[in-house]
Amino acid sequence: QHHHRINFDKYHPGYFGKVGMRYLHLTRNKYWCPTVNVDKLWSLVTEQTREVYKKKTDVAPVIDCIRAGYFKVLGKGHLPKQAVIVKAKFFSRSAEEKIKAA
Repeated sequence: QHHHRINFDKYHPGYFGKVGMRYLHLTRNKYWCPTVNVDKLWSLVTEQTREVYKKKTDVAPVIDCIRAGYFKVLGKGHLPKQAVIVKAKFFSRSAEEKIKAA
């Protein structure tokens, strides 16, 4: 049975039924966290908004990621050198640094 099991585990995963521990009353909404990257932040607001706030340097636009359906902001890409306020539940370390630098 031993070499047989290795073959079946490799090529037919799930054949031998249950393995591991049970998670009683598993609720997946606890782990649901849609993400958006820093380079896509400006696509959440209109281009017109960006142009208006490019001229006004004393105020910064607010980008509400939660309203757009994203909970976490990740740090891939670059932000233009323009002040912005980003609202989200979670930020990665690199995303926070890039937003503060912009």
